[in-house]
Amino acid sequence: MSRAFSLALKQKIDETLARYPEKRAALLPVLHLVQNETGFISAEDERTVAALLDIKPIMVREVVTFYTMFNQKPPGRFHIRVCTNLSCSLAGGEKMVDYLKTRLGLQPGQTTPDGKFTLTEVECLGGCDQAPCLMVNFDHFGNLDRDKIERLLESLK
Repeated sequence: MSRAFSLALKQKIDETLARYPEKRAALLPVLHLVQNETGFISAEDERTVAALLDIKPIMVREVVTFYTMFNQKPPGRFHIRVCTNLSCSLAGGEKMVDYLKTRLGLQPGQTTPDGKFTLTEVECLGGCDQAPCLMVNFDHFGNLDRDKIERLLESLK
């Protein structure tokens, strides 16, 4: 079963498809459009996108599950993505994850019961010069330590 996308989303998808010589080449931009509207990519969305691009649903699933930028379930109001790539790990990224796990009472991939925070470990945020770093929704924060993270969490209340 496929989910019907809004007229506005269908129009954006059509505009995007017009820029690509092959429909399947638009997979990433289309998934971004879907997630921007719905907040996450459901299994239904995967099937709908596959039908729109004339590809097999498994091809969409492979992309959605590979890239940590795609949410497979609704994230919390504040989606905290912590980089655990080499540069960030060497600078304390793993300690930041451990602190957030304890402070928020959840494991990576989970959302707090009140729906406020989701914690995700990501491979890279492109901020190696500011390691360790994280993102909250679309805002980037770098050169972190426990105090900075605590102030950040307090500001999100």
